[in-house]
Amino acid sequence: MTSIEKTSQLPMAIEDALKSAFPQLRVGNHQDFSAAGDMTGVLISMERNGPGVRSLEGRKAHVLAVSLKVTVASGAAAFDACDLASQLMDLALDNRWGLPPDQCDLPVAIVAAPSVPTGTETDYDTWTVSFSQTLYLGPRLLEDPTGKPLFARTWEVSDINDPDQYRPLQE
Repeated sequence: MTSIEKTSQLPMAIEDALKSAFPQLRVGNHQDFSAAGDMTGVLISMERNGPGVRSLEGRKAHVLAVSLKVTVASGAAAFDACDLASQLMDLALDNRWGLPPDQCDLPVAIVAAPSVPTGTETDYDTWTVSFSQTLYLGPRLLEDPTGKPLFARTWEVSDINDPDQYRPLQE
């Protein structure tokens, strides 16, 4: 597994996993769905990116809100979109999408709901599966080539992100 360097690797990894699990579906981002088409598919969106608690290795955490918008072709059976959303929830439940486990937590707060268009009626042909997933980016802060444990007190250093300001533990 290659290390994660940027947040955009998560939607790309999700896309690869969905295409592998559901080869009959159109899967992609907003650019892939710009053309009008009457086809069953999954639109991958990143809704927000916020800070999280650093990893135990000191990497910066990015908590990403992901949504998978499921649309079924017109003429599909009632609640086909709901069934597909359930399958996506099952797939997302314990999935790191092929990304390294020390840099990608499991999805949390997974929920699926039918879309509510601009009108007052619910659109049962379009469902959205939403979840949050945390990525840990950047270098490990506590790496020391000599293998000695390092530490720093926030009130004693000017930049907690600077490994050169860490010092060895007293033995």
